[in-house]
Amino acid sequence: MLTAIAPESLWLAALIGVLLDAWLGEPRRWHPLAGFGYIANGVEAWLNAPGIQDKPFSAMVRGAWAWAIMLVLPVAIAWALTFLPGWGGIVWQALALYAALGARSLREHVMPIAQALRDGDLAQARALTARIVSRDTEDASASDLARAAVESTLENGNDAIFGALFWFAIAGAPGVVLFRLANTLDAMWGYRTDKFLYFGRPAARIDDALNWIPARLTAASYAIFGDVARAIDCWRTQASAWSSPNAGPVMAAGAGSLGVQLGGPARYHGEWEARPALGCGMTPSPQHIEAAWRLISRSMWMWLIVGGALALFAASQADSVPTGML
Repeated sequence: MLTAIAPESLWLAALIGVLLDAWLGEPRRWHPLAGFGYIANGVEAWLNAPGIQDKPFSAMVRGAWAWAIMLVLPVAIAWALTFLPGWGGIVWQALALYAALGARSLREHVMPIAQALRDGDLAQARALTARIVSRDTEDASASDLARAAVESTLENGNDAIFGALFWFAIAGAPGVVLFRLANTLDAMWGYRTDKFLYFGRPAARIDDALNWIPARLTAASYAIFGDVARAIDCWRTQASAWSSPNAGPVMAAGAGSLGVQLGGPARYHGEWEARPALGCGMTPSPQHIEAAWRLISRSMWMWLIVGGALALFAASQADSVPTGML
């Protein structure tokens, strides 16, 4: 654990952060990430100038430099604030985690899709699904929309919740700030387009590295709360075929756990893209969107319970060390 705060205090901060997210959700106004994104756009416009895309190495260097400009100061401030005395440090840690979590927001985005599909309102379901996926939804069928929603729910469980919890457990507020901002830059710059192919590559690779362990812990958590054997088999045999090294295990294990078939062809910007199949079993339906959310919710509370047990164990071990050895 790379933080000065005691393990039990860090766990208390984590619990407060999760409860704040469940109670308040994302701030409706003045979300810190909105200002961060505005500045990131300015830095990108400055360093990713027209013509730089024709110089791959220079574009990647500039992309790495832009990433450092955007991350160093916020992480340093987050680290400095961890030294606030007493409850000040705990409150800061809790607020940092709260700002990085998106559990309630994820639920508020996906559950209405399930309800619209249950009601047979395809127009509403298409509009709601378009808010969370980049694929075309104008002519999508009910099963296509359910599949897209389940995929987005499972993948964003890692990005919006478990990755943040993991890095908070490792390094407290600085860790979760690093993770969330790096993830945001990947979402903004990590595209395989002419503009971002090289400039955005450092942001994409760093995000992949930060997500590697959390994604596999997330996949294991999904397996625990469903069909374990099928989830592990899908993870083992299908994950490597997916384009993302982290989304593959998460979605394959989640699909296997739920017993649904995900992946397959999808249309992006008017063109069909071939994607490998993930999972096995039924065609996704509204009930599977709800089941995917339950996987996330149960996994999140399992992480908190396990984290609390580990924090108490660490505290008891620290108390048992003889004074002369400190």
